[in-house]
Amino acid sequence: MTVSIEPLEAAGWDDLSTLFGPAGASSGCWCMFWRLPAKEYSAGTGSAARDPVHGNKVKFENVVRAGGPIGLLAYVDGAPAGWCAVAPRTTYPRVFTSPTIVPADPDEPGIWSVTCFFVGRKYRRAGLASALLGAAVEWAKEQGAIAVEGYPVDPRDVRGHAGDFFTGTVSQFERAGFALQPRAKRGRRAVMRRSV
Repeated sequence: MTVSIEPLEAAGWDDLSTLFGPAGASSGCWCMFWRLPAKEYSAGTGSAARDPVHGNKVKFENVVRAGGPIGLLAYVDGAPAGWCAVAPRTTYPRVFTSPTIVPADPDEPGIWSVTCFFVGRKYRRAGLASALLGAAVEWAKEQGAIAVEGYPVDPRDVRGHAGDFFTGTVSQFERAGFALQPRAKRGRRAVMRRSV
C-alpha cells in the first residue's frame, strides 16, 4: 500500500468529490460545518447539499476553486482515500462563535486549525487519519503557522454515530504531540494545541 498526501488544489476537486461521494462525506456536509453559520450550513445539507446554487457542495467547490490553504488529500495506491481540513483558524468562523471552544485570544496570529477528517470506508482503521494529522502539522508549519489547534472528541463523551468523530479523537491528537488547552466552558469537544 503506497500512501501519498498532497495539499488540495482546484485540480484535485474531482478526486475529493469521488472520495466524499453522493453523501458529501457526511449528510451533505461538504466540509462546510466550520465555515458557515449554523442556519446557513443546515440549509445546505442533506438532499439540499447538491443544490447548484445554495448547496454545501457548490459552496465548498467555490472555496476550493478560489485557492488558498484548504486541506490535505490522501491517496492510497493512487486512489483518493482520506481528507483533512487544515487552514488558518480565521478561515473557520464557527470556532469564534462556539461557547466551548472560542479562543481566549481571537486575534492571536499564526494559529491554524485542523477541523475535519474523512477517510473512505475501505481505508479506515489503517492509520490514515493519524498520517493526515501529522502531515497537516508539517504543512501548516511550512505555510508559516506558529501553532496548530484541533477540536477532537473523547469517545467516552460521544453517544452518537461514527460521524460524530469527524474532528478526530483526543488520543489521536495526543499521539501527535498536541496538549489539552484550558477553556472557559467545558463542552463535548476538547481544544488541543501543538506549537510548530
